[in-house]
Amino acid sequence: MQKQRIGFIGLGIMGQPMCLNLLKAGFPLTVYNRTAERMKSIVDAGARGLGSPGQVAAQSDVIITMVTDSPDVVQVVTGENGILSGLQPGTVVIDMSTISPTVTQQLSEHIEAQGCEMLDAPVSGGDTGARAGALAIMVGGKAEVYERCLPVFQAMGKSITHVGGHGMGQTVKLCNQILVSVTNLAVCEAIQFASRSGVDPEVMIKATQGGAAGSWQLTNLGPRMVARDFAPGFMIDLQQKDLKLALEAARQIKLPLPALALVHQLFAGCQANDEGREGTQALIKSLMRLAGDSAVR
Repeated sequence: MQKQRIGFIGLGIMGQPMCLNLLKAGFPLTVYNRTAERMKSIVDAGARGLGSPGQVAAQSDVIITMVTDSPDVVQVVTGENGILSGLQPGTVVIDMSTISPTVTQQLSEHIEAQGCEMLDAPVSGGDTGARAGALAIMVGGKAEVYERCLPVFQAMGKSITHVGGHGMGQTVKLCNQILVSVTNLAVCEAIQFASRSGVDPEVMIKATQGGAAGSWQLTNLGPRMVARDFAPGFMIDLQQKDLKLALEAARQIKLPLPALALVHQLFAGCQANDEGREGTQALIKSLMRLAGDSAVR
């Protein structure tokens, strides 16, 4: 059976390895990126680079967008030479960015008006998961469209879940961001508490990560906090964008999220100190400053 032709728009930290996994799975791939030089490694691997989202849409059965924020997706889809300008009837547009659920629902109406379908399918797992083809993918949209696109998702992820209608993938991704960011704060506090109490934080992590307190953040980010390794796997600036989306969505449904609001403010402290492009483990720097820790840098 002939594989679906894939178009991929957005070749950043996540998009490039996702494209390589699609090529590895044998999908014909065309790509577009606003900064053209980022296409080179993917084109060298076997994809075809094109000059606009509309050109990609005209030659694809499935189009994937992986860009930064809601306005970026809107521009890629509805702007001049955007996806809508080249969309062919029956095509599926899959947005794998993390954006507003409301914007997702609005875009789905534009796409369906042209006889096409849309899925929102944000991901979790960072650049490590993207390279390994082991992303968690949360998919919103029609069940039959999800089934049609499942082989595409399986080329990029391991945990793939259809969670409901349009916008529900984005809603579940925001749930994911609430979980990871508040847990991140707990890891920061535990490391600070251990250190101030005279316990080696590395020993604390080893002792607790196999029990009920274990988490991805403790195992993966905790040691980097202790080592003062703040290189980004996922940048604070991007996390803040996601937390803002979650807080805005919560405001619309009149739901208080006090822990999330606190984490958002602590990350804002990092941004105020020009740390927005550091990894989310740099959250501990805000805690260190509050504690008067002279070792913060």
